Amino acid sequence: MSDLFSVICLIIAIIESMMGLLGNATILAVSSTSCIRSKISSSYDMIMIFLSLSRLFLQSWMMLDFFLSLFCEASYYEENLYVTFKTVFVFLNYSSLWFAAWLSVFYCIKVASFTQSFFIWLKQPLSSFMPWMLITSSLFSFVISLPFSWDIYDVHNNLTTPLTMRNSSEWRGKMKTSLLILILLCNAGIALPLIMFVVSTILLIKSLWRHARQMQNNATGFRDPSQEAHIGAIKSVFSFLILYITNFIALVLILSDAFLPFSIGEAICIVVMAACPAGHSMVLIWSNPKFREMPARILQHINCHVRTRSM
Repeated sequence: MSDLFSVICLIIAIIESMMGLLGNATILAVSSTSCIRSKISSSYDMIMIFLSLSRLFLQSWMMLDFFLSLFCEASYYEENLYVTFKTVFVFLNYSSLWFAAWLSVFYCIKVASFTQSFFIWLKQPLSSFMPWMLITSSLFSFVISLPFSWDIYDVHNNLTTPLTMRNSSEWRGKMKTSLLILILLCNAGIALPLIMFVVSTILLIKSLWRHARQMQNNATGFRDPSQEAHIGAIKSVFSFLILYITNFIALVLILSDAFLPFSIGEAICIVVMAACPAGHSMVLIWSNPKFREMPARILQHINCHVRTRSM
């Protein structure tokens, strides 16, 4: 029964990854086309290009990692290959989080209505410093993911130690130290972008509350474009915040080898990790008419082609 459940979970994870790949490919194609046509790269398009690219690589890497662990188990758990896969996976995860964090900052700066001079100043040079922020975030993600190559295999070795050796105090000490280092590294990688997420969400909610109160004072009961923009931005930022917290928990469990290979626990973690980038890309597509147009055009073209052939 547990094997059947694990297989179902893994099939769901593959479907989620395929949906995520299609969604992020759509975002990448639309954002790249927009940059080429306008000849001036907007901050939003740059963020979306970096974000969609990182997630395309992340989900492709996740699927490759899964299939290698499934069909080439002996080779997969060799030290060099195992360390490489896990370190690259962590780097892509951190990069994706950073780019999503910059998206939340972009929403906050563009949508929130604050009159402070610093906030007004930030609105002006956003397009000039955003490329550097994205590149710096990539370099930071690379640097912070390197320590995983020193510790991740020790965690795996400690957890796969024969049961006869696990009762020793030396093994327990090594296990605690390895897990503590792993958790500290994970927290170091997500701390700054998560703070950016939380601060952006709080500022957006505060700005929406002030705007709604101002509308009440003006005796206007209808939603205006500014209020709609606030609500859309909060939905996007908050949805990813929830998705990433659950993804982070699953990431720590997977990296620490808390579950046996192909167990129910590992299968659920894989489903959660595949759902995060796929789910957020769907939210982004659904909340932006520019991204919704391309799938609609493709479906319309397919329907026309099918009708023409049937006639």
